[in-house]
Amino acid sequence: MTSQVESPTSPVEESDADALFSPPEFEPEPGLNGTPVRWYDADRTEPYTRIAPFQERHDTSVEFFYKPITLTALGFGLAALAYVAMTQDVLEEGRDKRRVGAYAAVVSFLMFSMIQFRDGPFIRPHPAFWRAILGINLLYELALVFLLFQDLNSARQMMTLLDPSLNRPLPEKSYAEFCELTPQNIWGAIDIFCLAHALGWFGKAMVLRDYWFCWILSIAFEFAEYSLQHQLANFAECWWDHWILDVLVCNWLGTYLGMKTCQYLEVKPYEWRGLRQTRGLRSKARRVLSQFSPHDWTAFKWEGTASCLHYFIVVLLLAVFLAAELNPFYLKSLLWMEPDHPIVILRLAGVFLCALPAVRELYLYINNPKARRMGQHVWLLLATILTELLVITKWSKGQFTEPFPRHIQWAWTIGGILLVLYPTFRFGVPSIRRYVGKQKRKGKGKGKKLR
Repeated sequence: MTSQVESPTSPVEESDADALFSPPEFEPEPGLNGTPVRWYDADRTEPYTRIAPFQERHDTSVEFFYKPITLTALGFGLAALAYVAMTQDVLEEGRDKRRVGAYAAVVSFLMFSMIQFRDGPFIRPHPAFWRAILGINLLYELALVFLLFQDLNSARQMMTLLDPSLNRPLPEKSYAEFCELTPQNIWGAIDIFCLAHALGWFGKAMVLRDYWFCWILSIAFEFAEYSLQHQLANFAECWWDHWILDVLVCNWLGTYLGMKTCQYLEVKPYEWRGLRQTRGLRSKARRVLSQFSPHDWTAFKWEGTASCLHYFIVVLLLAVFLAAELNPFYLKSLLWMEPDHPIVILRLAGVFLCALPAVRELYLYINNPKARRMGQHVWLLLATILTELLVITKWSKGQFTEPFPRHIQWAWTIGGILLVLYPTFRFGVPSIRRYVGKQKRKGKGKGKKLR
C-alpha cells in the first residue's frame, strides 16, 4: 500500500491538475477548418497564411553537444590563427603565404557558418555540419560570381593557382565509335564511370525519394545528351550506351538501391536514447555510429498533377536537376579539366550534400500551408545552379560555333509547348469554369434579392 505525500511548499490544486493534464480545447488544423485552401480562393489576411518563426530542433539524446560554446570556439579559433600566422616553424620566411592566407580565410568563414548560421531541416550528425555545408555552398556561389566577371582565358589562368597542371588544352573524346551491338564493344565501354553513374543515381534517389521522378530525370538527361552532342563530343554515344548501359543498367541499379535504402529508412523505428542511458561498450559504440544516421525520415510524394503549384515546382526541380547535371560537363570542357579531376569530383559531391537539405526544404515549402518562403538551402542552391549557367553562357561565346540542328530546335519547341498546354487544360480551364460558375451564382442571387 502506498501513500501519496503532498509538498507543503508547492500545493497542487485540483483545478491546476486539470489544467496541466487535460488536452487543449482547440487543436489547430492546416487550411481553413481542416479543409485545404486552394490558390484561387485563399484569403491572405487569414491567420492560416501567416508564417511561423524558424525554430531550432535539438537532438535531446545528445544534449551535451547542443550547449552553446560560441566564445570557446572563438578563443580556440583565434589561438589557431595566431599560431599559424606567427610561428616561424610553420611558415618559413620567403615562402608564398597567399595560399595559406586564403585557406585561413575560408576556414574562418566556415567556422562562423557553423556557429551563427540558421539551422536547416536536418539535425544529424549535428546541425553545425549542415551549417558548414551551407557555408561551403555560399563560398562556391561567391567564387562563381567572381568568375562571372572574368573572361575565359583569365579564368583558366586563375585555375592554375589551385592546380598548376591546369590551363592546358585537352583532346576531345567521343564514345560514338564501334557502335555494333557485340559483347566485345559493350565490355570495352564498361569503365570506372559506370560505377560513377550508379553512385550518382543512388545519391539522386536519396535526394528525390521517388521512383518516377528518377526515371523521368534519367530519360530526360539522355535526350539532353542527344541535343547537345554537337557541342560536346563526349555526349556522342552509341545507342546501346545511352539506353542499355546507362539507363537500364547503371541508372536503374543506382536508383533501385537508393530507393530500397529510402524504403528501409522509412519503415525503420526511430527511438533514440542518450549515451548515458545506453549500457555496454558495444551498445555505446553502436549509439555513436548511429549518430551519423538520420534522426527521422520523410517519404516524398511529389504529386506533380495534384495542383498547379505542385506541377510547376516539379517541372522547376526537374529543370534545375538537369542543369546541375549538365553544368559540370560544360565547366570542365571550358576550363580544360579531366572528368576525374579532384575539383570536378568535389563539385559533384558538394552539390549532392547541398541538395539533401535543399530538396527537403522545397518539399516542406510546397506541402506546408504555413510556409510562405523557401528555405535558405534551396534558395542558395538554386542561385548557385543559375550562376553556373550564366558563367557557362558567357564563356561559351565563340567556343561552340555550330548551331543547333533544326530537328533539335523543333523537338525542344514541341516539348516546351506540351509543358505549357498540360497545366492550361489540367488546371487553368477547370479554374476558369469554377470562377465563371461562381460569378453566375452570385448574379442570380443578386437578381432574386432585387425582385
